Amino acid sequence: MVQFFDENGICFPATLLEVGPVVVTHVKTKESDGYEAAQVGYGSRKEHNINKAQKGHFKDLGNFAHTKEFRFKEEVPEVKVGDVITVSEFAVGDVVVVSGISKGKGFQGVVKRHGFKGGPRSHGQKHSERECGSIGATWPQRVIKGMRMPGRMGGDRITVKNLKVLGVDSENNMLLVSGAVPGHKGTLIEVRG
Repeated sequence: MVQFFDENGICFPATLLEVGPVVVTHVKTKESDGYEAAQVGYGSRKEHNINKAQKGHFKDLGNFAHTKEFRFKEEVPEVKVGDVITVSEFAVGDVVVVSGISKGKGFQGVVKRHGFKGGPRSHGQKHSERECGSIGATWPQRVIKGMRMPGRMGGDRITVKNLKVLGVDSENNMLLVSGAVPGHKGTLIEVRG
């Protein structure tokens, strides 16, 4: 993350993202597949790490490390296999949606995982300051599904909406968006307009 100052001198917390270029590898239509979508490829791998089925599917477009399918909304744009989508599709002031896998935090207690208050710090509390307290009931004499308890935290798919594009660098494929995005440095994310 970085600090970004606009022309009025207002400071924004922002995240610098490397975006694209992505190549359209397959276009799905309502007639052949039942829905409208485009599959795009991003990144590169060594050729010996790609199986024959992927080589045949990618043809001569490249050796992509990641592929992702995006459904079209109401209007279907004119896209064909081999088209390159770059960061220049975005403009300053656009509002985007960013999705990614959040940082994994391991096994955590209820205070950190769910924001529980914990027990009182006095009156004989010896080892139960950060415990969750009672989890059962007289009836139905079992732990009810969905009970918030300690467990693995993080590593979930998180979507952050309404992030404003503050800057676009077409030469270096960089995009500057306001606020934070999920994941650690180097995490693969989706940016949707």
